[in-house]
Amino acid sequence: MLHILSVTFPFFALVLAGYVAARRGWMPLAAIPGLNAFVLYFALPCMLFRFGSSTPMTQLFDPVVALLYSVCALGMLALGMGLLRRRQLSWNDSAFGTMAVAFPNTGYMGLPLLLNLLGPSAVGTAIVTILVDVFFTSSVCIAMSRMDHAQDHGVRSAGWQALKSVVSIPLTWAIGLGALFSANAWALPSMLSQTVDLMAAAAPPVALFTIGAVLVRPAQTASATGWQWRQGGLELMMTLTKLLVHPVLAGVVGWLLQQAGLPLSEGALMAVVLVAALPSASNSALLAERFAADSGRITRVILLTTVLAFPSFSAWVAFFKT
Repeated sequence: MLHILSVTFPFFALVLAGYVAARRGWMPLAAIPGLNAFVLYFALPCMLFRFGSSTPMTQLFDPVVALLYSVCALGMLALGMGLLRRRQLSWNDSAFGTMAVAFPNTGYMGLPLLLNLLGPSAVGTAIVTILVDVFFTSSVCIAMSRMDHAQDHGVRSAGWQALKSVVSIPLTWAIGLGALFSANAWALPSMLSQTVDLMAAAAPPVALFTIGAVLVRPAQTASATGWQWRQGGLELMMTLTKLLVHPVLAGVVGWLLQQAGLPLSEGALMAVVLVAALPSASNSALLAERFAADSGRITRVILLTTVLAFPSFSAWVAFFKT
């Protein structure tokens, strides 16, 4: 267990460092958009391109992993919407709350963690989960968020908003370009390759530091009262759903697929379960702000899942390693 903590601790320590730096005012909150832009548009795409271009296509687009994670995503979407709509939340708040419990922080946190824990073979599995979350999970959530205005704008408008959001994400372009290079056995010129490598190496520390800083930034909306926050309430339920239900669902569905005879390796199953055990992605709060949902609640869920993921994620790693 101590060996596992020695691997996971530095990653969560970087998140803590970003949080402390922003909370203490050592880094102004106005710098957060710049850090986000650097990670989202430069460092992380270079990291995904590098892995995509060097990963065999059979690993990069494993249909069994895609099936496993898609079933899990569908289950989490149904569970999240069911739980939140029962609380009489609007479609908009329910949709982005569901995104917080169904969309793990694979890009910023999962890729560097899995690379250090399981090696390069796990990166291809993680890329498949990113594609499912970007093209399916986020699209469904954005489309459902528009249901409050379906009478005014129609379902077609909701679908168009979801499609525009997916197309505008640079990570999908980086993965696609990497897959193109992998399929054709292309290689970048040496100088360009070294530039991409330098940019990719900056992705994990800057991304993790940025996660911590983002957690300090005040949300634009916050409907929950202080009493509800102290009592836990809805945020605690969403946190437990993300950190416990999601990985358990991934493990059960993966085991069933193995029993059905599908070619799902233990390494791939472990990687999918660990992806599901990650904390909520920070992009759910950013999208909630953009679409005028309750980003205050979602920010608190992201904070809770990030803090509690250190012991819970380490426990999942220990479970698989023993």
